[in-house]
Amino acid sequence: MSVFATMESEVRSYSRAWPTVFTTAQGAELRDANGRTYLDFFAGAGALNYGHNPPELKAALLEYLTGDGITHGLDMHTTAKGTFLERLRDLVLTPRALDYRVQFPGPGGTNAIEAALKLARKVTGRHTVGYFERGFHGMTLGALAVTANPAKRAGAGVPLPHTVPLPFDDPADDDQRAVTRLVQALETAVTDGRLAAVVVESVQGEGGVNPARPAWLRTLASWAREHGTLLVADDIQMGCGRTGPFFSFETSGIVPDIVCLSKSISGYGMPMALTLIRPEHDVWCPGEHNGTFRGYNPAFVTATRALEVFWSDGALQARTAALADRVHRSLTETARRHGLSAPRGRGLAWGLVLDRPGAAREVCDAAYRAGLLLETAGLQDEVVKLLPPLTVTDGQMERGLAVLDEAVATVADTGDLAIRP
Repeated sequence: MSVFATMESEVRSYSRAWPTVFTTAQGAELRDANGRTYLDFFAGAGALNYGHNPPELKAALLEYLTGDGITHGLDMHTTAKGTFLERLRDLVLTPRALDYRVQFPGPGGTNAIEAALKLARKVTGRHTVGYFERGFHGMTLGALAVTANPAKRAGAGVPLPHTVPLPFDDPADDDQRAVTRLVQALETAVTDGRLAAVVVESVQGEGGVNPARPAWLRTLASWAREHGTLLVADDIQMGCGRTGPFFSFETSGIVPDIVCLSKSISGYGMPMALTLIRPEHDVWCPGEHNGTFRGYNPAFVTATRALEVFWSDGALQARTAALADRVHRSLTETARRHGLSAPRGRGLAWGLVLDRPGAAREVCDAAYRAGLLLETAGLQDEVVKLLPPLTVTDGQMERGLAVLDEAVATVADTGDLAIRP
């Protein structure tokens, strides 16, 4: 462990919560150097929707590498990229009647957001972009400017101009009141200059697992269309089946102008990001936005195989829906026993809301000691966030939920949970 403390930057975070050295992983489990196995309900912050080392994807990758397949290709044509584009078209876009051009902006989600922001401003000729309270979109300056978290924004060290905050859907409001608040905020924002784009997560992840209702999303899409504002959907963490359908916005019936994907799109936790653009907005000049690692071909190979294995039929989506019901029931019972707010989420993205800032960190620490990896969310670490692999077994799901329930009870027994009266 000493090499990490002496060599690695103080910026490291997850390793502080899980102070061990991991060595191998398979499915929903990781093992450390001491031979201990941990159940992983973190899944690479949503980058491992299909679990660690899915065998079909690993076989495709090994075959490609041992055959001297191209690894680095910038934006050159390669067979790996061509096959991926065909599968994305045939298995994802065409069945959903979606027509998008595909941009490979770089290796991570923040690259996809940066490309979307730049393109929206180029298309509209406007500067200001709307973003939503509690939203998170990345850590580079453009993406950070549309991220709501004050602590994250402060890390920029410079002003983050040309953006405006907006109210996200609030379940405490009825549909009409939430829609009215949204429209009023949008109308106020445009008085200071018309919006180039609004960037939204259908289900906010880092902000505390906050789902937007379909009517709210439809109102946002309608307003954007009426005002010539591009609607950018950030599906970086909640896409690729995390909420059930391939895209988290599908159930609302909206069609965003731009969609940002990363994390699980490679299927294997490898660096890969996509910016999907409606054809009429694809106004880039050649080379106007580029990056050295925008064409990582091994990721194309695993992404292709992931689409073939998991999205050729509706089996994964159906199982995710069934598991979601199981998680919802379990978390609801845990919340009821401890006087907590109702859990919130969709698909296999769930948040258990605690009543004291920092309490979720204590629950996650207790779960880690019992062999379960969980992440916190929310501005004050008040939400325990569950992101198990979509391929988690029934037995693993039951075990993980039981460990979580016991962790909540452990913290509650100390009298520090601040249970509501």
